Amino acid sequence: MESKTVVNLLAALAQDTRLAIFRLLVVQGPAGMTVGKIGEMLAVAPATLSFHLKELNRAGLIQARQEGRFIHYAANFDTMNDLLRYMTENCCTAASCAAVQENSCCG
Repeated sequence: MESKTVVNLLAALAQDTRLAIFRLLVVQGPAGMTVGKIGEMLAVAPATLSFHLKELNRAGLIQARQEGRFIHYAANFDTMNDLLRYMTENCCTAASCAAVQENSCCG
């Protein structure tokens, strides 16, 4: 993954509402949720929600699918896993990482 892509992904997540949306969709798994249910669960106005969903979709962090008259959004787990892999690929490779906390990537 290129660093420019990582910066774009992190920028998309660097906002309270978008982070909350993404985390909610991760919990829901591949089935995702309808736009209405996301708005209801997070108490976000429709216009605001639409803006944030568009930003997350543009970054590639979520995917939309149409089912009848409803739009379902789901987390893009491939992108999420690529980002996590990028962020941790060099974890604990330096000698100074010897005393890492138990809950870290090296624990």
